[in-house]
Amino acid sequence: MKLRMPTQLFVALAIVVVGGGALGGEYLLVRWYPQHRQNVMDADQRLLPYRNDSLGVDMKVAAGIYGKVQDVAGGVRIYRPRLFGDGPSLTIIAQPNPDGAGDFSQQVLAQWEARGAIQGIPRFRFEYTQINGRNAALVWQLTHKNEMLLTAHLISPDRILQVDCTPGIEDEDIYMPACDATVHAINMTGPPTPQEKPDLQEVKPAP
Repeated sequence: MKLRMPTQLFVALAIVVVGGGALGGEYLLVRWYPQHRQNVMDADQRLLPYRNDSLGVDMKVAAGIYGKVQDVAGGVRIYRPRLFGDGPSLTIIAQPNPDGAGDFSQQVLAQWEARGAIQGIPRFRFEYTQINGRNAALVWQLTHKNEMLLTAHLISPDRILQVDCTPGIEDEDIYMPACDATVHAINMTGPPTPQEKPDLQEVKPAP
């Protein structure tokens, strides 16, 4: 004679299993996942030292980006390889500064700033600033691959840097701050940037 589970008992067990699963899911969503995500962000945004004398940089790179280092034309590419798709990467290209100027021309800055509106680039943002004593221009934009890209142009009297940093297909909320922190940790070696001289006008005594 076969024993049958009473319907009420079956329903009660189902409620316990579903309820336990729901509580477990709630725990993962409310308690475990936010802390896990914060731990990942802290680990990936931790800055590690990097120096390259040929490029004239002494800087720090976010741990989530700092993986393999590959020589490219005029510079290096630092990246985290992924099995599928592009992972976070940082490309640093250096070129001589023939003019010896310590700042970009107003024409060049205006061209960079206007490019987003002229070309209709999504999520475009431009900022002219200083990074560790060097004049710099920062450009954020969404690429044709639907990936965010931060480009930093830095200038010193002997060289000009272009630094491209992207999270690739990874989480922007984690890796774009890592890119920002990395770019702002760049120190360009070499002669100091000349200080602008004030525009002095000769003042003659009143007759």
